[in-house]
Amino acid sequence: MTQLGWKVGFGSPEAQQRLGLDAPLVAPLPSSGLVDTGSVVAVSAWTRPVIEFEVAIWVGRGLGVAIELADIEFPPDDVSRILASGIYHGRVILGPPRAGTLAGAVARVVRDGEDVDATEDLTALTGEHGWILDAVRSTAGRELRDGEVVIAGAVLPPAPIEPGQHWHVDLGPLGALSVALA
Repeated sequence: MTQLGWKVGFGSPEAQQRLGLDAPLVAPLPSSGLVDTGSVVAVSAWTRPVIEFEVAIWVGRGLGVAIELADIEFPPDDVSRILASGIYHGRVILGPPRAGTLAGAVARVVRDGEDVDATEDLTALTGEHGWILDAVRSTAGRELRDGEVVIAGAVLPPAPIEPGQHWHVDLGPLGALSVALA
């Protein structure tokens, strides 16, 4: 597996408590799942597909936006199994680094042309970025390299998805991405 960077999940206080964790889960982010913004991704054969809107932390370069498509193939109650699945990873769309901080960033999500969700607090479900990067460094067993990317976890609750939908997320100064589902 060629690794793009790292992905983080289960960082919300509720998920931490439910799984008995004191840090978010961290897994390698494989390059095999990378797709371009605007791509069409087939999810009809997935068990329980969801979409997550995330902040991409580009180490030493700034913050961008990410969309992750995940397949919840089994209940999220076994940490070892969750990690073995790559934290349910399916596909990822990454935007380039565009901002140095979250200042002015608000998540706005549109499905099929209609606003469906939004938040002004991009760390409520993930924790602060310093805490996230500490967890990634601990898992990696090393300092993170310039340009390495960390997708920091969902800024809004994961949303169920189905073929035929078109999703768009805009994080203001961090950028915007979209994906169509087949």
